[in-house]
Parts: sequence; C-alpha cells; structure tokens
Amino acid sequence: MEQRGRKSRTPRQFWFALMVVLDILWRGATAQIRYSISEEVQDGTVVGNIAKDLGLDKSALKDRGYRIVTGSTEPLFQVNQNDGILYVKKRIDREEVCDRTSPCLINLKTVLENPLEIHYVAVEILDINDHSPVFTEKEKRLEISESALPGARFQLQAARDPDVGQLSIQQYRLSLNEHFRLEVKDRGEDLKVPFLVLQKQLDRETAGKHKLRLTAVDGGKPAKSGAIEITVDVLDVNDNSPVFTKELYSATLKENVSVDTVVIQLNATDLDQSANSEIIYSFGNEVDAKLKDIFKIDANTGEIKVIGKIDFEKSKSYEIDIQASDKGPVPLTTDKSVMITVIDVNDNAPEIEVTSFSSTIKEDSKKGTTVALISVRDLDSGINGKVICTIKEDVPFTLSPSLQENMYAVVTRSQLDREMVAHFEFTIIAKDTGDPSYSTEKTMNVVVSDVNDNNPEFLTSPYVFYITENNSPGASVFSVRASDRDESDNAVISYHILRDGREANTLTSFLNINSETGDISALKSFDFETLKTFQFQVVATDSGTPSLSSNVTVHVFILDQNDNAPVILYPVSSNGSAEGVEEIPRNVNAGHLVTKVRAYDADIGYNGWLLFSLQEVTAHSLFGLDRYTGQIRTLRSFTETDEAEHKLLILVKDNGNVSLSATATVVVKLVEPREAFAAADVKSATKDDEDNNVTFYLMITLGSVSTLFLISIIVLIAMQCSKSTDYTSKYLQETNYDGTLCHSIQYRSGDKRYMLVGPRMSIGSTIVPGSHANTLVLPDRRGTSTEVRQMHIQNPLPFLLSWQYEYLHSNRLMSNNWCILSYIKM
Repeated sequence: MEQRGRKSRTPRQFWFALMVVLDILWRGATAQIRYSISEEVQDGTVVGNIAKDLGLDKSALKDRGYRIVTGSTEPLFQVNQNDGILYVKKRIDREEVCDRTSPCLINLKTVLENPLEIHYVAVEILDINDHSPVFTEKEKRLEISESALPGARFQLQAARDPDVGQLSIQQYRLSLNEHFRLEVKDRGEDLKVPFLVLQKQLDRETAGKHKLRLTAVDGGKPAKSGAIEITVDVLDVNDNSPVFTKELYSATLKENVSVDTVVIQLNATDLDQSANSEIIYSFGNEVDAKLKDIFKIDANTGEIKVIGKIDFEKSKSYEIDIQASDKGPVPLTTDKSVMITVIDVNDNAPEIEVTSFSSTIKEDSKKGTTVALISVRDLDSGINGKVICTIKEDVPFTLSPSLQENMYAVVTRSQLDREMVAHFEFTIIAKDTGDPSYSTEKTMNVVVSDVNDNNPEFLTSPYVFYITENNSPGASVFSVRASDRDESDNAVISYHILRDGREANTLTSFLNINSETGDISALKSFDFETLKTFQFQVVATDSGTPSLSSNVTVHVFILDQNDNAPVILYPVSSNGSAEGVEEIPRNVNAGHLVTKVRAYDADIGYNGWLLFSLQEVTAHSLFGLDRYTGQIRTLRSFTETDEAEHKLLILVKDNGNVSLSATATVVVKLVEPREAFAAADVKSATKDDEDNNVTFYLMITLGSVSTLFLISIIVLIAMQCSKSTDYTSKYLQETNYDGTLCHSIQYRSGDKRYMLVGPRMSIGSTIVPGSHANTLVLPDRRGTSTEVRQMHIQNPLPFLLSWQYEYLHSNRLMSNNWCILSYIKM
C-alpha cells in the first residue's frame, strides 16, 4: 500500500520539479518590465531606464549590441545604447495606435547578444481627453406606436468618443419630459448604449410628436459633451422595429477598387411575424444622391457594393445611413450608420498653381526680388502627398520656401542685365515622394524690362572729316552716328553741338546739326585760305529718365580748291599793273640774268604750283624764260642790229584741274655800258631797298612759320593722346599756316615722327614709306612737272635739315616754290 502511494505521488513530484526548473531557466533568459506614458508627448520624452530596471551593465550595452527588435513599420521608441534609456522617437496618437483597445500596450522586444538575452518591455499609452463625444447624426427620428406599453425600450444611436476608460462617454442625459426616461446599458469596452424607455403611454391623438435632446458626457475634467435631437413620431399598430445584429458596422476600402466589390454585409431581424418581420434594406432618406452613384445596397440581402469610383482625394471616409424596414401595414424602420474608411494610394500628380506672377521685371531689380508666388499641392496623403519643387534650367531665379506650407516664392538670385538676356523661360518641377513617383512641370516666361543704364556710343571716336572749300551753304557736309544698347525711349538719341566758350561758339556758329539723324550742315562756305582746320564736340543724349549722354570730338580739315589766280609780285609798276622795265648793257654775254618774275598763289599743292611761259616776245632768239623759277636770261650776245627795246609778255599759270593764270609785261631796254652803269647805281639803291623789304618779309614769314609750327606740335600731341590706336603711316592734312606757307606731311618711322612742311605741294614732294629706308620724292626742276627724282634716306634728320637749307638758299625765298622740312621727336 505504501509502495502504491509512492508510485502515485512520483509523477506529480517530477512534473512539479520540471516546471520549477523551466521557470528558473525562463526567468534567467528573459525578463519583462512595464512603463506608461501619455499620448501626444513630444519627441525625445524619456519613458524609462531599461538597463537600470533590468539591472544590466550599462558599459556592456553597446558592445553587446543592445537594440529593439522592430518590424517593417517605423518604431515609436528608441533605446540609447550608451545608458539604456528608452525615449519616444515620434509623436504617439493612442487612438491611431490602439483604436479603442484598453489598455493600450505596445510590446517591445529588446535583445542583447553574446550571450543572447531577450527582454520584453511593455509601454502603456495613457489616454488624454482630446476628443468630444460625437453623434453620427444631428437629428434622430423615432416612430413609436401608440399601442406601446409603458416600459417599452427603444435603442438609440450611441455617441462615439475615440478616448477610452474614464475619458470616454460616462453618461447620457435626456431632456426633461413626462413620457420618456433614459436608461444606459454598459456593454463593455467603453461602449454605453442609451435606451429610451416609455414611462407613460403615448397618445397619438393628443401629441403626434415629441422633441427630445440626448446629451453624451465623457469623464474628463473638464468634461466634454455632444448632443443629438430626437423626434418621436407616434404610430399605430406595428410595434416591433427591425433590429440589426451588430451595434456598429465599419469597413476599410482602398481607393480605385473595381466595380462590384463587396464592402460589407448587413443583417437585421424583426420579432414580428409574417409580413411584419420581412426586412427591406435601403439607404436613408438623407443620403446624398452622389453617394448613391458610388454605392448600392441589395434590398433583400443587405449587401453593399461599389458601383462608382472610390477616390480618396474626394472623400477619405463615407458614413452611410442604412434603413431596415419591415413590411407591416405601417412599416417600422430602424436606422443604422455604416462607416467606410478609404485607404489612399498614390494616384495623383502634384498640382502647381501660380497665385501671383509678374511677367516683367526691371533689369536693375535687387537680388531677392519676388517674381511670382506659387503653391503646390498633392491630393494624396502622407508620403504620397509630400512634394519637392525645383527649377529645371540654370537661370538667375531660385525657389524660396514660404512660411506657409507648400508655398514658394520665385526670386532673383543674381543681378539681371537686359542687354545680355532679355527673356527667360524656365520650368518649375513639382515631384511627389510616392512610389511610383509623379511629377508636374510648369513653364514660366519672364521678360526683363529695360532701364536707362547705357550711354550712347558713337561709331568711332574721334571723327575726322575732310571738306572741300567753297561748299554749298546749308548742305549736309558730314554725319555722326551713335547707338544705344537700351531700347524704346531709352535708345532714342538726340544730337547737339557743344558750344562752350567764345572760340567754340565762333567756330560752331556756322554749323547746324539735325538732332534726330546727326547730319551736320554748314551754314556758310569754307575758305581754305582763311580756315584750314577746326574741331568741335557733338553730344549724343538718349531720351531715358534720367537721360545719359556721351560726347565725341570732330576734327574737320578743309581741302583746297583751285580758286585763287596767281598774283604777280614782280614786276609791279607804280600804277599797280604787272609791268616793269629792265635796262641791260649791250655787251652782256649769253646767260645773263635780266630779271626774275615773282608770283604768288594762295592755293596749295598742285593748285599753287606755278609755271612760267613766254606768250609774246619781239625776238625769240634773244631771251629765254625758266618755266619753274621765272628767271629771264639772255640766250646770246647782243649785236648792233638788235633793236634797243624788247617787250616780253609772261604767262603765269597754276596746275589746277581748271588752270588759273596771270600775265606780266617786262620791257627790256638795251643801253650803252656807261648808261648802264649809271642806271645800275640807281637800280642798286633800289635793289638794296627791295632786299631790305624782302629781308623784313622773310623775318615775318619765319616768325609766323615758327609760331604755326609750335601750334602744329600741340595739335598733333593732343590728337595723338586722344587716339587709342597707333597708325603706322598717316598724312596730316593742312595745318593752319597763312597763304604764303606750305602744308605739312607727317610720317612715323620707328619711335620718331617726321613732318614735311612743303610748298602747298607745289614741288610735289612726297615721303614714300619703304621696307628699310625712307624715300623722299622731289620734282626735278630741270625736267617737266611729271619728272621726279628719288633719294633714299637712311638717316632722315640730317637730310631734312640740309635739304631745307639748300632749297631755301637756292631759291632765296624769291619764288613761291620753297619748302621746310622739320623734325619732331615723339
């Protein structure tokens, strides 16, 4: 008997011991702690110190890879591997996490590796009173038969409060009335269903309707409430209304589901019999017609199906009022609400809306100037509705986020220049972050408007013009042109001559400029012998505000025309006529200089190059005339048979295209030698006086040449400084010498510049640039006007000086054909 007892107890002891060992092993491998924290706390809020509460070594947490095991969803909590503190990673909405589950526990599994340890941590999310009770309808209508007896109970629609526990609905209150009282049935899970209890029988004939107000109050401090108006219609006969088998009907549905998808199945019963118990399902009377285009309900089965397009962006949820009615003579109806929640999918591209746009912007706008305001939106939600905006092209504009979400300002990021780029076309791209991603582009055109920031620019500077003298007064002689990079009025240019100072007014008083075209006309004819060169300034002004202007210097050189006939300087008789008498001895030999005809031409160059010729002579064999010098010499010795008086008519003409001329008469008388000597003494005295006069004229001429030479140097230096380009060869036209002097030619050789002052080109002297030397081309006085000789100049300065002296000396300044070569060092 004792052995049996032991046998019977042995298995029980064994299992008990095994359970104890397993429990010890389990507790050694795992541990569990629990924390609580309120919903809606900020990110980073500390929940608890897991390492401390579990007695773990903090220093070993990181090495052992202490972590929270998470699933595919983003974790709500995070543990610090350095100290084991658990804190909130993102904002927690208890209603979103646990719906109406209470308590709301979030179980976390933490793992330590090497050796492996698993610890379970439970975090309870405590509710706060952040919701008010809400009825799905603002008004409820009940039909109660007058045959209903006191004590009859009518279920009312319960209010909804997402909060739980004490913060959910705690009581219902009914407005004061004599026929009804309120009872509340607690069905658990924070669900309290109100019932309307008839305490006094209704009399439809006395009162056909009763107005009641039902208020639901939660347990928060302070408490929050919601109310519904109840209208009781008193009916006869049918005393049982259909009753739905569920208190709450809800469903979830993805948008864009196919047609005929079943959403939910409804079911209601009626305790009546026969036709009074047959149920017909239908939408409520207040259901919108648009809702009926999306859903349909089978009247017999209560099945709700999709018949239209489900679009999350149009409605995120649908609350459908359903009626279940019996087929009694007076049908009784029970109302029920079906809540359908729509789940979003990324099926919408972002939208770009330009709320404010300035299509033009001034080019002088500051950096950061707003061009347009745009707003973007995506009808999707969550990550599907998050939009990122960029500008596609490289333009001087950027997107600046606004304080308001999904608002951007298009602003300038650098200075604009209309003259560089006058129009910008760029594209704004809005792209969501959904999968697959959608994007939208918006093209914008911005025109850069002009401001007056450019001065008029002349086509060249300075201007150099050549005008032939004796021009027609009032005719246009030359033009200046300027352009402006701006546009419209800012580029409209007007011209005027700058008349500053007495000298400028004097020179420009006979000039007129067309303010629109820049054409300059001379109001009088120019005379080269009076004025050879002048300069003035023209100002170009645009029509902008404020206006900008530029000026340019205009150099004008007057070109000579053959408009002056030669003037006979010698011989001149007392009455002013070109007639003289020369007495020579009969015993002179051939080649004797009888006299020299001197003439002067105010023109220059070939127009002033004079040639002498005999037009009439009594004896062609006696006298000869040098065509270049005007010297009259004897060709042979005189004989006794030669007449005592000879008359010579000399023609002096220039080399102009239309030659002008003058004549002089020389009467040569042959006298005996004694008479000749006596006449010679008298003539010597006259000659001395004449030489003295010539010497005086020479001094005046040289002084004038020196003065004008200095003026020429100053003008040349001023012109050289005003030019940016270096001309390798340039001929300077006529300087302002008087009519008895010559014009000059400028020539550059290396770092030196030479000037040839010639006899108004009367000797046809020209400096010809060569590759290794300078060539001076001079006319050969012994030949015709077309014969020239060339001399190569290796060192121009000594040659110019020596040639100047030789030529002046040989001609004794007795002829118009003399030249000065002067040296200028640059």
